[in-house]
Amino acid sequence: YMAATGLSAMPSQEHSPEPDRQYMHIGTMVEFAFALGAKLDVINKHSFNDFKLRVGINHGPVIAGVIGAQKPQYDIWGNTVNVASRMDSTGILDKIQVTEETSNILQTLGYICTCRGIINVKGKGELQTYFVHTEMTKSLSQGNVAS
Repeated sequence: YMAATGLSAMPSQEHSPEPDRQYMHIGTMVEFAFALGAKLDVINKHSFNDFKLRVGINHGPVIAGVIGAQKPQYDIWGNTVNVASRMDSTGILDKIQVTEETSNILQTLGYICTCRGIINVKGKGELQTYFVHTEMTKSLSQGNVAS
């Protein structure tokens, strides 16, 4: 499955006065992935299954639109989508894998990311990737609790 956040008809303002604000949607996607994992744990506990989740996240520009005459469907395309798909397909169960650029942004938002290393990504070559941890840095997570 694929999910997207931060979609807008207008291109993002690269030099926004609040740089963290322009990337908040990336944190939203990470929180969504954490929530999916937590819900899956509950489902597994009550159904005696051991389903696992693997998530890949990337950010950047996409093309979006409705395609199909008989059965119209909304879809998004582009290099950003392809790399996100590769982050998923080369990922590890129960982990969120992201690109280096996405990791850098997540760290400014207070997330802890650790380097996985270099992986070979079909169509892109070798990319440095990172795993996102469920806990955030103490200073930012404490700030979120108080607000």
